[in-house]
Amino acid sequence: MLFNSYTFIFGFLPITLIVFFGLTKFRLIGAAAIWLFIASLAFYGYWNVAYVPLLLISMLFNYQMGRQLYLAKENSKKARILIWVGVGLNLLFLGYYKYANFFITSLNDLVNAHLIAPNITLPLAISFFTFTQSAYLVDAYRGETKNYNFLTYSLFVLFFPHLIAGPIVRHDELVPQFEQLRNYVFSHKNMAMGITLFTLGLAKKVLIADNLSPWVAPIFAHASNCTIIEAWVGALSYTFQLYFDFSGYSDMAIGLGWMMNIDLPINFNSPYKATSIIDFWRRWHITLSNFLRDYLYIPLGGNRRGELRRYTNLLITMLLGGLWHGAGWTFVVWGGLHGLFLIINHAWRKLNIPLPKILAWALTFFAVVISWVFFRAHTIHDGIEMVKTMLGIEPLVLPVAYKSFLGWLSLFGAQFKGWQQLPYLPPLGGQKSIFVLAGLILGVVLLPNTQEIIKWIKPTVLWALLVGSLAVLCLVSLNRVSEFLYFQF
Repeated sequence: MLFNSYTFIFGFLPITLIVFFGLTKFRLIGAAAIWLFIASLAFYGYWNVAYVPLLLISMLFNYQMGRQLYLAKENSKKARILIWVGVGLNLLFLGYYKYANFFITSLNDLVNAHLIAPNITLPLAISFFTFTQSAYLVDAYRGETKNYNFLTYSLFVLFFPHLIAGPIVRHDELVPQFEQLRNYVFSHKNMAMGITLFTLGLAKKVLIADNLSPWVAPIFAHASNCTIIEAWVGALSYTFQLYFDFSGYSDMAIGLGWMMNIDLPINFNSPYKATSIIDFWRRWHITLSNFLRDYLYIPLGGNRRGELRRYTNLLITMLLGGLWHGAGWTFVVWGGLHGLFLIINHAWRKLNIPLPKILAWALTFFAVVISWVFFRAHTIHDGIEMVKTMLGIEPLVLPVAYKSFLGWLSLFGAQFKGWQQLPYLPPLGGQKSIFVLAGLILGVVLLPNTQEIIKWIKPTVLWALLVGSLAVLCLVSLNRVSEFLYFQF
């Protein structure tokens, strides 16, 4: 079920909230928690009910492993065996469903084998709920968990706002909230703020991300044949489509949590304002960044064993982070690029040579856009060809409208054609796409983000009219329901 659908907005959500707070009004807290569990399970099962048993088995297994780790002595032999078995089986579970076809296909290509790849359908949100529960087991091994009951644990994993695409939550961020009785009391303020943030997130998705989609697919489908203008239009369109799509989902998830008095962690903080790759990863998909740092980079040794080991750990972490996003070599390349960028960033910092802020921003944004090309490209070859076009390495083709002041480039082999002659320009393309993308660049750099906007909102008639008008505009724009991009990961 999609947040940006009439079924969810006018059906699932109001029914869930009415029953939940109806039960809490009569102090039936246990029944309200059970109802939230059932509603979340129904939300997941709406996609494919066949995978509900798989999710339940995963939760039961990890809950029992967590209990045994809680009861075991910290760092004992039993605890070490349990953590290796628990995390290992989770990774095998994830590896089979998400990576089996990828590994078999890669092996066939590498050694010319003829292994038959199994026909496996990827269960929805498997990466998110597997990582969430693996982190829980590690926390239990470290002695940081309590002896939670299964219902509370299930709500931590299954809570529908974050289940499908995050934010990735830790047990100590969510479980205590489900155990606090005051969070079961209806709050007019939290409901109003939740609806407002949900609306802002819906606007990001429906009004911006979805309208950029037609400028992305046709260009990446012809990555080897596009012109420099088309390549930059496609790359920048995807850069903003992914951001507004995923951050919009995260805002909607946090807003849904507020409606039920639950605080989910912030996942984005204006990442395209970053002035370094280090800064970018403190702002982009924050909960994943924290997960990779706490459960992969630091256990590998972090920066405690010299610079060479630090850089190696950074590269390994980002390569695995790329592979987590998808079973494809393009994701590995994307992760590797960011690992390389982080190494360069850390090495530059040691030189203590500050860059002008505008130059630091431009270099960071350029590096991020180039990496997104590989993230979106169908193959590594397509990604390389598109980047070569963006950098002017391929023959340069420009719109004829620019010939008056760029005509001298024809001496170096540049060609000038009319917009209608540029073969794969997006349907809404031409000069309009350039102006829209330029406006988006200025917007993400100069304007406040939704977390900052929400702080300004007051319970006044004017704000109610503004938010209400935006909600109506979003609802009438739901002429086609599109999945969130991160659902595929």
